[in-house]
Amino acid sequence: MRRLTGRLGLRTRLIAAFLLVAAISAGTTAALTYRQARTAVLKQTQDTAVATLRDQVEALTTTLPPRLPALQSVVQEIARKGKPHPWTVFAEYGDLTVSSNGDGQTSTIVTDTLRDQVRAHPHGAFQRVVRDGHPMLAVAMPAVFGHSGVQQDTGLVFYATMPLSVEESTVAAMVGAARDGAIPALAIALVPALLAARGVLRPVRDLRQAARHLGHGKLDTRIEVRGSDELADLAHTFNETAVELERSVEELQRAEARARRFAADVSHELRTPLAGMLAVTEVLDEDAEHLDPDTAAAVRLVSTETGKLAVLVEDLMEISRFDARAAELNPDTVDVAEAIHATLRRRHWTDPAQVYTELAPGVRARLDPRRFDVVLANLVGNALRHGGAPVRVRAYPEAREDGTWLVTEVADSGSGIAPEVLPHIFDRFYKADSARTRSAGSGLGLAITMENVRLHGGTVRVANAASGGAVFTVEMPLEAGA
Repeated sequence: MRRLTGRLGLRTRLIAAFLLVAAISAGTTAALTYRQARTAVLKQTQDTAVATLRDQVEALTTTLPPRLPALQSVVQEIARKGKPHPWTVFAEYGDLTVSSNGDGQTSTIVTDTLRDQVRAHPHGAFQRVVRDGHPMLAVAMPAVFGHSGVQQDTGLVFYATMPLSVEESTVAAMVGAARDGAIPALAIALVPALLAARGVLRPVRDLRQAARHLGHGKLDTRIEVRGSDELADLAHTFNETAVELERSVEELQRAEARARRFAADVSHELRTPLAGMLAVTEVLDEDAEHLDPDTAAAVRLVSTETGKLAVLVEDLMEISRFDARAAELNPDTVDVAEAIHATLRRRHWTDPAQVYTELAPGVRARLDPRRFDVVLANLVGNALRHGGAPVRVRAYPEAREDGTWLVTEVADSGSGIAPEVLPHIFDRFYKADSARTRSAGSGLGLAITMENVRLHGGTVRVANAASGGAVFTVEMPLEAGA
């Protein structure tokens, strides 16, 4: 039922509900009308028949015990005066039975139940029965005489039976009229149902369209408020929410822009003094051998920290370019195996016990060589630093429905990455070990790696291998610059 309801639109459900209420109301009204009309029609017929038979029986002068010819004449006389329909009259007195049709037998319409009722009620009784699918009315009236103010039963009972076909036809005609009137009424009720559905759905449709515009970034979207009902309150609340959302987003955008500009400005301003500091530390490193041990240790510490600071500044500059969407892709067609070997040679990772490769030969890809070098260097360096040697670098092409992709895998031989760390591994400045407040890197390497891969139109992910160790997988289109 839920699935069916989900496929029906709100308009259809509103109209269906409106028509259902109208149908239930019409059906209930018709049922009550039928019941009251049927009761009234039958009651009038029954009352007329009972009163007529009582008047005729009370007007009789009966000699007891009755004689058959005289009783036959009385029965036929009563039958001729039957109201409101022709009667068939029977009379019973002990074993004596007469009928107006002359056969001397009482109809099966007269039941034992009716006989018991008339014995207990000296003013008469009646019963409705159905014979062969036709409704019939049977009325019983005893002949009584008064003695000392008390009605005494004579033992003579008259029975009158008549068909109720006319009343049944009348009731059936009323039902048909109610039915025939209900169908046009439902058709007419469709008009206010459509108008009501339109009045409800128009604000809902406006709200849906406005929400879609907000989702697409049009934060100045507002809804026209009509009326003063609950839907108008909803539209007013939506407008207030949109105003607050627009204000909050503007504040966040301004804060983000200030943060980006601050990082870029600080990084830019630090580059010049850092260049001078690096030059000085290089000179000091060369003369450290001629200094006393404490001074030499201090010089080497300053040189190391200055190098880390220089790396951090460069990474901040790089990430700020990504944030400002100023990073550009300069693609070139390169041999993938040669590009990977060049990256490893440049970092002196040529020892197979430290890093070994499994590269498909002859694979040429169109990508940005500098950014691909940064991606590979960050992943291999991270694997050596936090995973463990040997590190495997694997690259191969993979044909897919949307083209051929270059897949590059970097796997270490460590113990893997904790499951709670995996979702945050590419976050900026994220540290898997909260106790490790310092590291050899800037904390931005994997974030820069992800941005470089995205710039190529690819993806990067990390998982733990079944045999142990972490595996970083980079997937980029073979024609990234196309």
